[in-house]
Amino acid sequence: MHPATTTEIARRGLNSRLDRAKTQSDRNRLGQFATPPQLALDIVDLARTWLPENCAIRFLDPAFGTGAFYSALLQRCPQERILTATGYEIDPDYAKGAINLWHDRPLKVEIADFTQSSPQASANLLLCNPPYTRHHHLGREQKQHLQQTTARNASIKLSGLAGLHCHFLCLGDAWMEEGGVAVWLMPSGFMDVNYGQPIKDYLLTRATLLRLHRFDPTEVQFEDALVSSTILCFKKATPLASHAVCCSEGGSLTAPQRSRQISLEELSNTPKWTQLWLSPKRSPQHKGNKVTIDNRFIAQTPTQPSDRALKLSDLFAIKRGLATGANHFFILTPEQIAQYRLPTAFLQPILPSPRYLRVDEIAADAQGNPQIERQLYLLNCTLPEENLLEQYPQLWRYLQQGKVQGIHTRYLCRHRSPWYAQEKRAPAPFLCTYMGRTSHHRESPFRFIFNHSQATASNVYLMLYPKPHLASAIQEHPEVLNTIWQKLARISAQDLMTEGRVYGGGLHKLEPRELCNASLPALEEGVL
Repeated sequence: MHPATTTEIARRGLNSRLDRAKTQSDRNRLGQFATPPQLALDIVDLARTWLPENCAIRFLDPAFGTGAFYSALLQRCPQERILTATGYEIDPDYAKGAINLWHDRPLKVEIADFTQSSPQASANLLLCNPPYTRHHHLGREQKQHLQQTTARNASIKLSGLAGLHCHFLCLGDAWMEEGGVAVWLMPSGFMDVNYGQPIKDYLLTRATLLRLHRFDPTEVQFEDALVSSTILCFKKATPLASHAVCCSEGGSLTAPQRSRQISLEELSNTPKWTQLWLSPKRSPQHKGNKVTIDNRFIAQTPTQPSDRALKLSDLFAIKRGLATGANHFFILTPEQIAQYRLPTAFLQPILPSPRYLRVDEIAADAQGNPQIERQLYLLNCTLPEENLLEQYPQLWRYLQQGKVQGIHTRYLCRHRSPWYAQEKRAPAPFLCTYMGRTSHHRESPFRFIFNHSQATASNVYLMLYPKPHLASAIQEHPEVLNTIWQKLARISAQDLMTEGRVYGGGLHKLEPRELCNASLPALEEGVL
């Protein structure tokens, strides 16, 4: 058996033992997700195709772990070709394990934070699976330090919403020599969101992007993390204007399901790389498919060009539903309301989670309550606490129970006055589910809800509020609501998924701004 293969078997065992010694919560916080061995080999094979034949390799892995990429490199290249090899690992358990494992190899493992180390532009091969630590797990001072370091060393200004993996990729630039090859195993999210734009700008203007491979989101690459993954392969070199990028999707890195060449111009004009690069290019004007709901009811939107379809933003202001900060305390069943004898004056009907909402059109009783199986009510009060003790003692006692549970100290609650007051979210005639998955029962991961009731909704829904010109038309001609409902129901699943984003395990999500970009399809002539 080849020595590298023997050591690789030992490395996998070491990695498993180290992983088991930590809680899943700790590993999630630190972004520690080991690279699958076969994927490490595929990444090394990809990188080797872009390195000059028989060149001396100066290898760097900024998030070394136990050395999955180094092991793969040894299995693919003779030892004498690897001139230098350096790894950075912040976790001393993994670093010391790696040092012991590779003690007989000319490898230098630094027990240090890569983001705080002084860059040395000497690597011509950088392979990395950076820590997937989202910005929520980064403290304020750490974020500021990362932003300052990335701006200083890479001249890239990242948002505070960027995760640690984004800073790793940008900082890696200063460690590479001109013409060096880098391959990064990254979460796909940066390709769809605003905080990822500086990274895309870097890949399009300061690096020569060679390969962009997106794995099928339903086939996660890590057993212990539901994250959609992408491979980025690029050279540290200014790209030619005529350069085209090999973009692939699905299957494996070596055998993708789909692949095509995409020009830098098309990539730069594509806001969401995870979708449009593999789909037939759609004209944003949608010429020849103008939608008119009915000129008798809705005046032409001033900002709407005559040669494009109506977007939802032309008709609606779209907002996330309200966030209570403690749903179990503020969202109550009729039984709980009776048990605590809470006053109806501070209770508003609220829709249940989409999993408990079995209908897509919600009828209402004479009082505006939704006629659905699962009845829920939102507790919302703006009276000062001292007034409640005298006027509504039962409600006051219920709120004291919340204080005992520490609910008043939670982030959202402590930033409200009083702490038990809720966000203002009026009932909306239409709602859309915020996230979901496709299945053999449902083609689209999203559902539009026609709401005839006075129920509000929590932040698992997007709420569609008619803009003034539409609200005026509805007031005069209520039947126009049914016409819009038909149109919403006919927005294709693919169009909604293209506007949104997808995560590991096939979980699709739509933010309000993304839903705003969806277009209403034209109805057949004679429907109106």
